[in-house]
Amino acid sequence: MLTNTAALVAVDWGTTCFRLWVLDQGGAVIANLRGAEGMSVLSPDQFAPVLEAKLDQLGVPDGVPAVICGMAGAAQGWVEAAYLPVPCAVTDLGAHAVPAPGAQRPAHILPGLSQRAPDDVMRGEETQLLGLVQSSGGFDGTVCMPGTHTKWVTLKGGVVAGFSTAMTGEMFALLTRQSVLRHATGGGGWDTAAFSDAVADALEAPVSVPEALFSIRASSLLGALDAPRARARLSGFLIGAEIAAMRRYCLSGPVTLIGDDALAGLYRAALDIAGFDAVLTDADALTLTGLRTANAQIPEYA
Repeated sequence: MLTNTAALVAVDWGTTCFRLWVLDQGGAVIANLRGAEGMSVLSPDQFAPVLEAKLDQLGVPDGVPAVICGMAGAAQGWVEAAYLPVPCAVTDLGAHAVPAPGAQRPAHILPGLSQRAPDDVMRGEETQLLGLVQSSGGFDGTVCMPGTHTKWVTLKGGVVAGFSTAMTGEMFALLTRQSVLRHATGGGGWDTAAFSDAVADALEAPVSVPEALFSIRASSLLGALDAPRARARLSGFLIGAEIAAMRRYCLSGPVTLIGDDALAGLYRAALDIAGFDAVLTDADALTLTGLRTANAQIPEYA
């Protein structure tokens, strides 16, 4: 039971799953869990019962507040937390948090960010950006956030000046699961040299990537490419083409990477091949810092 120590529930609620941490007064994690109940499988009236069931399982009392980022705040989520337009200071997130209906505790959902010309949106990543700004005492530079939809962000003094999204992760998933390339890339394994060669090829001639993708299928059929090399080549072509498209973001100094260690490591390797420096960060730590910081900025707590 966490009755005497729990001070805050921090939740990153995504499309397919969610992550939940229980923090004590000093911000230390005293319990955590993951669930498969993402936005895509819940109706708006199911979010509160799911959250409360998980917290009851952990023994968290009703009075402990919750702060939530991610797709719970989408139009199809628990309750819509409207996007804040950029340029936007990430320290404004808490002030625009939306109360979550039906919870047995004070619960607030943080907004995402939106951009016009070109149109773009993010939900969840903005909280990690707040964590980065808070933990660094302010931040100027480029942030790359690898994932299903990778974000490239320009931060100036803690203000999101602009961002772009690449669907590289989703394309990799679709090609390996639903396209003809699934026959070549199935199974596990990885070939680092094949990845590096494909990144270099994509950086040199990104317009050739659509042609290069089918070569993976052909080489597999002709016995010249096994599954680990095929998967690595596909990833290298896609990430290399993405970096070629986002090169403008890399010209202002080192790129700060926020994401899963394995995927962020591939981006760091690809950026190194492209001649750019990159710095890895602890994504979970930034998420927690962002959620705690935003919670303290919610008007009823500030």
